[in-house]
Amino acid sequence: AVAVLGGLVMLMGIFLLQYELGTLKISELSAAAAECAEKKTLYAAGVCMLFGFGAKAGMFPLHIWLPKAHPVAPAPASALLSGILTKTGIYGILIITCRLFPLDAYWCRLVLALGVITMFGGALLAVFSIDLKRTLACSSMSQIGFILVGIGMLGFPAAGEPGRQNVLAMYGVFLHMVNHSLIK
Repeated sequence: AVAVLGGLVMLMGIFLLQYELGTLKISELSAAAAECAEKKTLYAAGVCMLFGFGAKAGMFPLHIWLPKAHPVAPAPASALLSGILTKTGIYGILIITCRLFPLDAYWCRLVLALGVITMFGGALLAVFSIDLKRTLACSSMSQIGFILVGIGMLGFPAAGEPGRQNVLAMYGVFLHMVNHSLIK
């Protein structure tokens, strides 16, 4: 249910994005978003896509499927859920942040706040879990929170480089995505 609802809301965001920018090509999104006069529609499209990608990633408050799916899934499927499916959602959030909202303080604060809540919520759920596979799922949720915090930090320019995205945060995001995927 979460996946279907997330997919439908994401589709609505994609339709809004196509309507407002006239393109869905990733390479053209930055230029089109910079020229966009109606920022409210752009934010609405971004929030809809954040909802959809967040559902895939296991981001709070859409994380409810992750601790329920892992314990009942066979080990290889559980590894795919942790290692690949959640990272596709993260990749979508990363594209939205870098292409539609580069250095947008409001957007990055939203992603940062959701990341912190996801990180601590996953850790708290893992501490009180008694099933090993559920604990691993909650741990994955917490690690997704860490990655979202890194994505949120992209909106804060690096020291001495005003007007540029925080490249160190980008490196950290990719490093943590690869590390978490490999360890799972």
